[in-house]
Amino acid sequence: MVLAAIDIGSNAARLLITEVKQDAPGKPVFNKLNLFRIPLRLGFDVFAQKDISPERMDMFLETMQGFKHMMNAYKVKAVKAYATSAMRDAGNSKEIIDKVKKSTGIQIEIISGDMEANLIYENHVAENMDKDHSYMYIDVGGGSTEISFFSNGILVFKKSFNIGTIRLLKNMVTDKEWDELKSTIKAVTKGHKEVVAIGSGGNINKVFSLSKKKDGRPLPLELLRDFYSELNAFPLAERIVKFNLREDRADVIVPALLIYINVMRWANAENIYVPKIGLADGLIQHLWAEVKNA
Repeated sequence: MVLAAIDIGSNAARLLITEVKQDAPGKPVFNKLNLFRIPLRLGFDVFAQKDISPERMDMFLETMQGFKHMMNAYKVKAVKAYATSAMRDAGNSKEIIDKVKKSTGIQIEIISGDMEANLIYENHVAENMDKDHSYMYIDVGGGSTEISFFSNGILVFKKSFNIGTIRLLKNMVTDKEWDELKSTIKAVTKGHKEVVAIGSGGNINKVFSLSKKKDGRPLPLELLRDFYSELNAFPLAERIVKFNLREDRADVIVPALLIYINVMRWANAENIYVPKIGLADGLIQHLWAEVKNA
């Protein structure tokens, strides 16, 4: 069965198309067929002016129509489309959702930060790690950061914070919000086993790629600090050329690193694993759980 997940974030929209088969014992095997990413950058409108502009709305509709064509080509049987922080804040999000539904048949659901965190750890990465550590999922997006904390295989804490890369670029994160994140992380990790971080999001995936580390190896906190210092030292135009980055990645990667570094520092986590998971991956698992018995 071929399933699709659409993740409409504050920086980009992603369409993940996955084939799901069941092995002999009946366990699902997920095979990614394709991932499409369009840099809609909704947050640049929403966090500044509270609405999505007509120009970006047109781009949004074109993107969703394109996604519909790709799903038809892959003969997708079921799809879920979720929108996160920027669409949560946009005053005209209902208008856009209605237009997308009318022109493509795709129903977009705006989800809460807590639901976003749930879907990210739906990938169950921490369950495959050793029991000698506790684990903190850190998912950094354009509008928010989702934190989930596991200890002894149990979910202890999850919360979404309105601290994201685009909000930071727009100087829209207050000291009070940083302080809340810091005190929360220190409080929830106190008394637990040594924390190992698990990172998701396009920026940490890019940093992992730049690091040339082998898959499955963690990135040390010190390496993240080095990357932050080096990337931040270059103006945007030079950063794009020197590190071979797209413009829509080159501006947000620096504030993203700042968030990962701060969260790891406050959790006393020395290493972060980057298993290349995200909201769309969790959404596929969530969708499979719904349709397998239908």
